[in-house]
Order: sequence, then structure tokens, then C-alpha cells
Amino acid sequence: MKLGARLIGSASEKLKSEFLQELGPDEVRALPYMFEFWALPHQLPPTDDWRTWVIMGGRGAGKTRAGAEWVRVQVEGGRPEDAGRVKTVALVGETYDQARDVMVFGDSGIIACSPPDRKPSWVASKRCLVWPNGAKAFVFSANDYEALRGPQFEAAWVDELAKWPKAKEAWDMLQFCLRLGDSPRQVVTTTPRNVPILKQILSAPSTVVSQASTYDNRANLAGSFLEEVQSTYAGTRLGQQELDGLLIEEIDGALWTPAILRTCEEKDFGQLDRIVVAVDPPVTGKATSDACGIVVAGARTKGSPRHWDAIVLEDATISAASPLEWAEAAVAALHRHNGDRLVAEVNQGGDLVEMMLRQVDPMIPFRGVHATRGKIARAEPIAALYEQGRVSHVRGLGTLEAQMGLMSVRGYSGPGSPDRVDALVWALTDLMLDPAASWKQPRVRTVG
Repeated sequence: MKLGARLIGSASEKLKSEFLQELGPDEVRALPYMFEFWALPHQLPPTDDWRTWVIMGGRGAGKTRAGAEWVRVQVEGGRPEDAGRVKTVALVGETYDQARDVMVFGDSGIIACSPPDRKPSWVASKRCLVWPNGAKAFVFSANDYEALRGPQFEAAWVDELAKWPKAKEAWDMLQFCLRLGDSPRQVVTTTPRNVPILKQILSAPSTVVSQASTYDNRANLAGSFLEEVQSTYAGTRLGQQELDGLLIEEIDGALWTPAILRTCEEKDFGQLDRIVVAVDPPVTGKATSDACGIVVAGARTKGSPRHWDAIVLEDATISAASPLEWAEAAVAALHRHNGDRLVAEVNQGGDLVEMMLRQVDPMIPFRGVHATRGKIARAEPIAALYEQGRVSHVRGLGTLEAQMGLMSVRGYSGPGSPDRVDALVWALTDLMLDPAASWKQPRVRTVG
């Protein structure tokens, strides 16, 4: 059925018309409610054996619709009055109002998704949906989690768990409620956040995960909405969470926590005193090599060093590049930003690094730097500048910021090498730390 929908959706108007004309009246009326025909892959339940299905996606990715349709599949039988797989369901939102307005009455909620002959009735006094076959779904608030002490259910739908203030308490109470039937199951629809309860659920062996971005459901979203959020948030950590549906985790001892990275949004900088391009060359130029970190940053360095501040202007990192390719990319970044200096680590390549760069442009202002300390020791004073609010980022540095979040006092927790962070550290060291170390207070001459 899914394949049929995709083929029909991309067919000519003539073929679409012929397809619809072949359907009988009942089939035409039923077609909008046959979710398996229209659903996106992340909206369909996994076939694995699971207790908890987490649908983790960006804003507008179709999570609510998937949750509502899953509830329908659980409670509906072959005909309107036939029994379904379950007869009792818990619907849990952050508040009663949110659960009712989104999960029950929302544009993608249960009532909107239900065909006329199977549409449940809302009993406001009991906060309950009742289907023609007698199945019931009761609404609960995570903030009033004690109300879950006592009831019992065969299934549950949990919405936006990651933003519940009392998520741990409400989740624990719900688990004691899921004790009816042969195999109680629950669906969690949420935009990811770095909260302990979500990570606990994701790590459970009985959990399966579907993940989707806002753009996966773009056919059902306003074009102006997509343009606005993409221009504003694409490439930011907030965009990775709210649009891409990615869980941005904070590791223990992180040098750059999510809170710190949220504070480095671009400020109005005006005139910069210096701009540098820093390069962290890979050891080799093979396809399996680390990327060549290339970061551009600028600074204002008037007055005392304690008043200096910097801004990261571009992450021009290039992957799996030959020496000539990364040299060309670095020099191009220098010219693009009218930079004052190109800084490159020369521990691995020695004089060859400068030689490659000067093959591209013999006149570049170049400085080779040697790493005499480990990556973390070099990064810690740069992280301190961020904690002081003295470094900003332009938009679009999400990949760099994600790598920064994986640097901790114990090392780098990501795959490969932190090439982007290494380049960032060299750039800000050249702009801020090295000049500050040699800075001398201007002498004040007295007369008399």
C-alpha cells in the first residue's frame, strides 16, 4: 500500500484520475483514513518485538499524527462495533489541556483522524474518549502524576515527554499502569531534549526508535514556515534539536555544555581588528582520513585583554581532501574573509604544510604552530573564554558545535578526530591567548 501511494503521488494527473475512477464509492470514502497508504516510514510501527516505541522528530515531523493513528489501530476492529486489540488506553500529556487540545481534538489528533463511523465521543466529565465498540482512552496530566496511581491499561500514548517538568515521576507511575493484556505497549512522541528520562527510555532493550526531521514532512507543511525556520535555525544546535529531531547530549565534564553554546549566538560585532584562518591538516589525504579542520575567526582587541572578544565567522572544514584540496580551501577562506593570517598546525606535516599552502598563494601571511600540549589542555583556556561570554558564533555552525559538545576533561567522545575543534582552538589562541600573553600595560607618563 505504501508503495502504491508513492507511485500514485508521483504519477501524472491522468494516471491519478484513472486510479481514483477504478475505486468504488466505499473505497473512495475510506481512502483518506487508510493511514498505511499515506504514512511516511517513521510514522509506521516497527515490526520488532517492543514495549516502547519512541517517535523522535523535529517540529511538524508528523509525530502527533503517528501517535493518534497508532491508538486507532489498537482500539478499532474490522467493523465499527468489533473489538480491537485493546479496550483501555492512557493518553498522557504535560497538562490536561494540552493532552485534550493536541492528542484528542488537535488537527492531527484522534478525533480528526477517525472515520465518521468509528469516531469516538468525548466525555468531558471523565476526560475520556469512548469508541462505538466500547474501547476507552483516558486523558492524564504528567503534572498530576498521582492520578495514574490506581488505573490500569493495555496501551498508552505519551506526548512531548522530553519537556515535562515532572517527567520521571509521571513515567514511573505510568509503567505501573500498563499491566493489562498479553503485551502492553506505549508510544512516545516527542521532540528530543537532553533529559535523563528520555535517555533512560532510549537505552532500554525493549525500546525501538523512529527518527525524523521537520523536512521529512515538508509536503504537509506551509512553505513559508519551512523557509523561515530554515533561514533562522538551520545549522544551529537548536535547529538540530527542534528541526532535525536529534538528541543533543551533554557528556560528563563537557568543556562546552549546551548551556554555554546557547549563549554564543551572534552579536552585533561591527569592525574587527584581526581575522585569522586556522588549519588542522589531516595526516594523509586518503578517503578514510580525518577531515581537514578549517575555521575562520575574528576579534576586537582594543584596550586591555580582559575586554577583548571574538567571533567565529565560518567553519570551512573539508573532508577526505588531498593536500592540495585542503590548501586551496584554506587559502580561499583567507581571501574570502580578507584575513590577516593563516595559522596551521605543523606537527605532522612540518615544512610540507607551509609548502602546500604557498603553492596555492606564495604571498600568504603564514604562521606554523606546534602542539606541545594535549588537545584538552589546549582547549580548556578557550572553553574558559566561552564561559566568560567572550566568544560568539555566526549561524550555521551546528556541526562544529556538535563536535565541541563532545569534548570533555577526559578527552573527545566522538568518532575520529576533533578536527574542527582543533582548528577553532588554534584560531582563538592566535587571536586572543597569544597576544594577551605578550601584552603590556601602556606606560603612563606623569609630568611635574
